[in-house]
Amino acid sequence: QVQLVESGGGLVQPGGFLRLSCVVSGIAIINHPMRWYRQGPGKEREYVASITKTGGNVISNYAVPVKGRFVVFGDDSTNTVYLYMNSLKPEDTAVYYCNTGGPGGTWGQGTQVTVSS
Repeated sequence: QVQLVESGGGLVQPGGFLRLSCVVSGIAIINHPMRWYRQGPGKEREYVASITKTGGNVISNYAVPVKGRFVVFGDDSTNTVYLYMNSLKPEDTAVYYCNTGGPGGTWGQGTQVTVSS
């Protein structure tokens, strides 16, 4: 059974930094694309970033609103996916979810990120 457990959310001031973690069990992240999504208040859930390891190469992708500020990283030794979030903005406020298998796949429970002064 695949399980994803996120942590690391919290309250941070604009311009601040957070690191989210997603501990994965049941699959090896080296063999599966991993994604981060978020859902802000009153908004639809939206894609944030993904990481895929294929043929020894690591491919990461980012949604336009976070490109250049967020970095996704996978630690194969601990089977954990991280989302490093820099230069946070109030519009980044959302519940952040880890996912594998796309919208119909497996989701974590989410971790709340609030960016506010």
